[in-house]
Amino acid sequence: MRFIDISVSISPQLPVWPGDDTVVVEQVSTIAEGDESNVSRMACTVHTGTHLDAPRHFIEGGLTVDEIPIRRLIGRAYVIDLTEVDLISASVLENAGIPPRTRRILFKTRNSALWTAQKQFTADYVSVDSSAARWLVQKGVQLVGVDYLSVSAYEDPVPTHQILLGADILVLEGLDLSAVNQGRYTLYCLPLKILNADGAPVRAVLAGV
Repeated sequence: MRFIDISVSISPQLPVWPGDDTVVVEQVSTIAEGDESNVSRMACTVHTGTHLDAPRHFIEGGLTVDEIPIRRLIGRAYVIDLTEVDLISASVLENAGIPPRTRRILFKTRNSALWTAQKQFTADYVSVDSSAARWLVQKGVQLVGVDYLSVSAYEDPVPTHQILLGADILVLEGLDLSAVNQGRYTLYCLPLKILNADGAPVRAVLAGV
């Protein structure tokens, strides 16, 4: 069994959504300076790096991270290679050859290259439009993963989020799929269990043969 870490590393250099505070990771005690142990502190939003959007993020009264059943976060997933696509629409998905009854789908796009090539946030990323969101709802998808900080376009982030999260589809954002080929995998996606939170950082891993 081969494991692929599809998470990005959290650091002060990590791009964040415009308006969010930059990541803080700092030492508060160090053995080298006479302390008993090395201790660090971190400050960031719950939507930093590789993270899960719970329905509560855009749906008032929706599930929070701690309420999401674990079984929805672990299981078979399909990675679809859309690196030649500039926008993920319903017509793109209809012709992408996604296997029937796929419940967890991760979109590999040119976005994955941004994690190493672009140190600052870029608004020119591949997103999922509202027609694709409705297509995913109709197909019974339960989790959607994307390889940048938002599933929605920068200029209009609300509709796609509302369609997906309103249908109780979990949204996994900030993946790095650069080392992943198209195909079937087992997804292990465990967010921090933050009480009443609308999102949480995730360590996401794919397992395959």
